[in-house]
Amino acid sequence: MNPIRMLRNLSTIKQDQSLLLRFFSQISHNSSETVATTVKISDGSTNKNNHDCFGSSKILVSRKYMSKAPNTYLNVLCNKFPSVQNYEDRRNITLCHIREQLLESQPANYTPINKIINPFKLVEDDLTNLFAEIRQELKTSLPQLEEISTYYFTGEGKTIRPLIIILMAKAMNYHLYGSSNLLDSQKRVALVIEMIHTASLIHDDVIDSADTRRGKPSVNVIWGDKKSIFAGDYVISKGSQMLTKLNDPILVSIVSEAIIDLVLGEFMQMGSKKEEKMRFKHYLQKTYKKTASLISNTCKAVTYLATSNQKLQQAAFQYGKSVGIAFQLVDDLLDFVSSQAELGKPAANDLKLGLATAPVLFASEKFPEINDMIARRFCEPGDVEYAFDAVLKSDGIRHTRILAQQHIDEAINVISSIADSPERQALLNLCEIILNRKK
Repeated sequence: MNPIRMLRNLSTIKQDQSLLLRFFSQISHNSSETVATTVKISDGSTNKNNHDCFGSSKILVSRKYMSKAPNTYLNVLCNKFPSVQNYEDRRNITLCHIREQLLESQPANYTPINKIINPFKLVEDDLTNLFAEIRQELKTSLPQLEEISTYYFTGEGKTIRPLIIILMAKAMNYHLYGSSNLLDSQKRVALVIEMIHTASLIHDDVIDSADTRRGKPSVNVIWGDKKSIFAGDYVISKGSQMLTKLNDPILVSIVSEAIIDLVLGEFMQMGSKKEEKMRFKHYLQKTYKKTASLISNTCKAVTYLATSNQKLQQAAFQYGKSVGIAFQLVDDLLDFVSSQAELGKPAANDLKLGLATAPVLFASEKFPEINDMIARRFCEPGDVEYAFDAVLKSDGIRHTRILAQQHIDEAINVISSIADSPERQALLNLCEIILNRKK
């Protein structure tokens, strides 16, 4: 499947309309009935230096009809650029640049209500207690096993998974019962999932021969591969034991699905499709299973503990899926634009591991020679350097960010359907944090 075409297909009419309404509502702060604006839009072509060629289209926007037919104005903008033959291509290009301008056009003192809520501060006590409880659960008569097992449970990482899970549980509880108090069973699920995720990181460090994790020496460097593997197994086993104590077969089934997907995703990452057209589909499936499934199924699990309402469970699942995929997409592009100090791990690390992520797959559209490097997992001298440079010279990073934005839009759309609360606002704000993070 063509990755650029897949990018376009993810954009829905509802999201387009919402974006346009936001754009047109902010292009002017005066009260006149009709306002003029100049919109800078790429026509998809490039100059000799491979920079986007921009055209300017001055349009009249009537506030009277703006809210009724936003797509009419989109059509006007799209049709200003006949050099882009396909209408869907023009539409996609137009929307992407409107989104960029919308973000740039907000006044410096503009502060939406949801920006006031810091998601991490809102559940800071819950997160602190969570890691303390995990360390307590991992206590054992073998001091070194306990030391290795608890090494990553200091709260120094991104903590994005327990953060999302706790916020989702509280938001759903408020939606259903008018109280955001966390159920003990929901907190236990957040505990278990963070343990399973961290155990997978311990195993990852061994598989990848990693040197650092979260800005400090990785477990395998300090204690060696064998002890690290056993420690990872111990953490997973303790997490599974805690889960069974909740005595709920449906809950166990939901969480087990996430664990199965995690293993499948790891195996998928070790391979690559020979057919170039199938690589992007393979990448997205791997991304869901390895990263997003753990978040989406856990969001569903904590919602299940609050209600049997299937629609709410599916909404929670979809939010987790969309945010999880967006998180990984941003993670993949940061591998090309952030320093080792910012990431807490080496830059270009994925390429060095032989992995073709979204920026590389997008770049292969402009530099087809990368496909041979993908097939051989960048193992020949100069492959990593060439692919890295090709990504920077292409639209790979920009297209990856756009794709992440589309998944974020889906997450925002689905979580906006539940009752307003500080936790729901935090989930909305978290979308922006994930999209714009630098590490």
